[in-house]
Amino acid sequence: MTGIVPMILPFHILAGVLALVFGYVALFAAKGATLHRKSGLLFVFAMVTLSLTGALVAFLRASSISVVAGLLTFYFVTTALLTVRRRLEESHWIDAAAMLFAIAVAILGFKTGFELLNSGRPERIPMFIFGAVGLVAAAGDMRMIRAGGTQGPRRIARHLWRMCFAMWVAAASFFFGPPGRVPEVIRIPALLPIPVLVPIVAMLYWLWRLRVRRSLRGIVSVSAAEAI
Repeated sequence: MTGIVPMILPFHILAGVLALVFGYVALFAAKGATLHRKSGLLFVFAMVTLSLTGALVAFLRASSISVVAGLLTFYFVTTALLTVRRRLEESHWIDAAAMLFAIAVAILGFKTGFELLNSGRPERIPMFIFGAVGLVAAAGDMRMIRAGGTQGPRRIARHLWRMCFAMWVAAASFFFGPPGRVPEVIRIPALLPIPVLVPIVAMLYWLWRLRVRRSLRGIVSVSAAEAI
């Protein structure tokens, strides 16, 4: 089975490069503009290929760590896309399936983390982080299902943080992965954290803007009501 790995790796590497390019373009493009939508969609396609091929290679190599990372990234990027591509009244069975998928991956993450607990390997920490994030995301799915969907700022926030988390995983895997992934000519250790932090900083900034905008709308609504 491991003989398949060399055939999969070129697609995995190409998808990773494209995901980073389209992801950074989508991050910095005007939100809602054509460039943002098209680059974001291409980012999703690249990330789906990257995450599934990565999970498959990890499975063939018996590496539960990368299986968890790949499956969780696949979940985040697909649910982020569905959040903005589906109408509110459409069937929610996909949301229920996605929630169960996230819970299963989170359990696998915790299981792997506990198995590595006494090994001293640094990968045990990301496994607990992935497990916790997976459960938080599943809780968000449950809340959305019970509410009958999501719209407005909550819908944007859900799309935003899931896309940015997937982007962060891709960036961290590339820039903090094996040294050979980053060309030596641009491999400056002090600068490598910057592209990894960009998705997190962008996510926090846009979530903050959404929160401020909601607060301002509330103030305006109250003021208008008082004026009446």
